[in-house]
Amino acid sequence: MTSGAVTSVLVANRGEIARRVFRTCRELGIGTVAVFSDTDASSPHVAEADSAVRLPGSTSAETYLRGDLVIAAARAAGADAVHPGYGFLSENAEFAEAVLAAGLTWIGPTPESVRAMGSKVEAKKLMDAAGVPVLAELAPDAVAAADLPVLVKASAGGGGRGMRVVRTLDTLADDIAAARREAASAFGDPTVFCERYLETGRHIEVQVLADAHGGVWIVGERECSIQRRHQKVIEEAPSPLVERTPGMRERLFTAARAAVEAIGYLGAGTVEFLADESGGFYFLEMNTRLQVEHPVTELVTGLDLVELQLRVAAGERLPDVPPATAGHAVEARLYAEDPALDWQPQSGTIHRITVEGSGIRLDSGVEDGSRVSVFYDPMLAKVIGYGPDRATAAARLATALAHGRIHGLTTNRDLLVRVLRHPAFLAGDTTTAFFATHDLAALSAPLAGAQAEALSAVAAALAEAAANHAASPVNRALPSGWRNLAAHPLCKRYTGRAGVHEVRYRRVRVGLAVDDHAGLAVVSTAPDRVVLEVDGVRRGFEVARYGQLVHVDSPLGPVSLVSAPRFVEPGATAAEGSLLAPMPGAVIRIGVSVGDQVAKGAPLLWLEAMKMEHTIAAPCDGTVRELPAAVGAQVELGAVLAVVTPNEDE
Repeated sequence: MTSGAVTSVLVANRGEIARRVFRTCRELGIGTVAVFSDTDASSPHVAEADSAVRLPGSTSAETYLRGDLVIAAARAAGADAVHPGYGFLSENAEFAEAVLAAGLTWIGPTPESVRAMGSKVEAKKLMDAAGVPVLAELAPDAVAAADLPVLVKASAGGGGRGMRVVRTLDTLADDIAAARREAASAFGDPTVFCERYLETGRHIEVQVLADAHGGVWIVGERECSIQRRHQKVIEEAPSPLVERTPGMRERLFTAARAAVEAIGYLGAGTVEFLADESGGFYFLEMNTRLQVEHPVTELVTGLDLVELQLRVAAGERLPDVPPATAGHAVEARLYAEDPALDWQPQSGTIHRITVEGSGIRLDSGVEDGSRVSVFYDPMLAKVIGYGPDRATAAARLATALAHGRIHGLTTNRDLLVRVLRHPAFLAGDTTTAFFATHDLAALSAPLAGAQAEALSAVAAALAEAAANHAASPVNRALPSGWRNLAAHPLCKRYTGRAGVHEVRYRRVRVGLAVDDHAGLAVVSTAPDRVVLEVDGVRRGFEVARYGQLVHVDSPLGPVSLVSAPRFVEPGATAAEGSLLAPMPGAVIRIGVSVGDQVAKGAPLLWLEAMKMEHTIAAPCDGTVRELPAAVGAQVELGAVLAVVTPNEDE
């Protein structure tokens, strides 16, 4: 860094991106400051910073969206610069101005550039004037049937928040209202707009960098077409569409440069486009910050984009030309969610997270023992695979994910692996409609099938038996096969995705034997590892127990099981017709009253969790008998939200 450069950086963010910025700061000898909400007090990013300042509260609005508190924290900790990360206040021009007014260095573009691109409505007008192709904007109150389908989008942010696809005029008003609520919650601005929705398309974006001396780098493009709920799931560089379309890269780079020059941009940013299969493209937005998916660009260029942000903020010049790209990188976002249940977010404790392998980079916001809350995005980590070509990068990433130890919460890991190994993905056919086109149920299916799950249950039972034997003073004093009477079979019961598994086993002279499994031999048992031989093939099963939760990892695929308790607690079952909270969250709306007749699928109430709205619908035609939770109530996972009594003919 140059003389007079930054000496201590406060990252106005949390989780993975805070840790990412801290990593570069440490390498450059720059001090680090974290801010944290009450929920994040024990988060890894807090422990890794040189100093940390509490932001009282738990919600984003109380903490990470409070620019005044963030600036006060920087002053208190002696930071001389603020890095906004992504999300929260990263694209808030007023916050950037406040940082500068406080005498701090803002590690980002000028407030004027942030403001110019902060409103997607105004940004599209500006880009249109600069000659960048755009989709026409539609005013929400002027949408007609001929315009459908349309996409409702938050003007002040991205990441899928405040975004809805509208296919009928009947739902337009409700969808706009929901988008406005999400936008206000996530970005503090409820403004939304509409544009024509392209059912299939390719999401292509261009990484740019610019210094204060007129230097502009067009670093390369990324493709981020595989999305769920308009949020990116898998990103890669370079784009397979651009690679096979003559002249497209040059046209994209020209448009991106025009966007940069139109607003006098400074620092790192991304110009996003929606493209069609012919290579035509339209401007979507410009993210005036570092992108979540920046690691794929770093891996194919060898750059450290955070370091370049810091150097540009310190007034340094970029070299004349950016480095050439080499190889291919693919990033998968690991979320705490269940794709098979409409992408239902999860919260709770991550007992273990280890993902590694050749060519693998892990950028994680959590570590073993971290707790995932309901207040923030459910992304746990970004796993990035690099290789000399696309097929190698995808294979390395799929293998690392499949073999990773991810214990404690349901995640989208199995879906990611299936996508990375899917013929359409490997062929580069990656449109924004990928999940709608390729049978989400099949993509969400567990990597371990029913037979593999049954074998994993056997391994779990034998590992538990080994643990019990090792823990017993009496058993330790006796040979493992000693008996004064013939051994009776013992039984363990586990529940998995494939159903209930009963494992019957008995002690014999040579250890343990399993009943009802022809062709299976027990090779060895230990509390954390069991080796089984089935039809002459040996496989090792790694077993980890966390109370009643048991995780079994093997070459057959990862399996999560719940051990059945010996006794059921009184009152542990809910009344018939109960609708239980699928996740912890806050009740934000109730659309019915006790005694109302409802049709199957009718919305009853809405939960807000992890910055998204989730609809709780009637499971059948019936009568609403109970509504225990009031608007504003915080509910836990499994709490009764409503009771619907089915009609007699049901």
